[in-house]
Amino acid sequence: MSRIGKKAVDLPSGVTASVSGQTIEVKGPKGVRTFKATDDVTMTVEENAVSVTPRGKSKRARQQWGMSRTMIANLVTGVTDGFKKELEIQGVGYRAAMTGNTLKLNLGLSHDVDYTAPEGVTVTAPKQTEIVVEGIDEQLVGQVAANIRAWRKPEPYKGKGIRYKGEFVFRKEGKKK
Repeated sequence: MSRIGKKAVDLPSGVTASVSGQTIEVKGPKGVRTFKATDDVTMTVEENAVSVTPRGKSKRARQQWGMSRTMIANLVTGVTDGFKKELEIQGVGYRAAMTGNTLKLNLGLSHDVDYTAPEGVTVTAPKQTEIVVEGIDEQLVGQVAANIRAWRKPEPYKGKGIRYKGEFVFRKEGKKK
């Protein structure tokens, strides 16, 4: 039995959900999100909650049961609160600035890096050493943050680079004479 799948996803006030076939659509104050579940699960909307039940006792049905419930919970969280990833830039001369919808990164390369955020994601740079990625799609927010971080990952000797806020970077000792 899936411990996660057994729990129904509560719908807060201002959020509505509708199921048609294997597709669920969740509408909230921040937007509309949809999820298409596999044929291994059944989704039902009762009052202010969405419940997911498996069809059959196969291993795949039990796997999809918990995963589908989690995906629906993420849709509800996205349309109510949204998702946010914060990045820090460390290094001498490393900085970020917003120019319209483009993030301009100066990362010690021979050229500046220009990153245009995809539709549905908001990228801001409140300080020169901070980047905030926000949106209603958790997967897209995480992918944009990972793409930005990939330009200059934190290196283990001086710790320079782009890291997630609160990320621990294992430091190595340098050369010895």
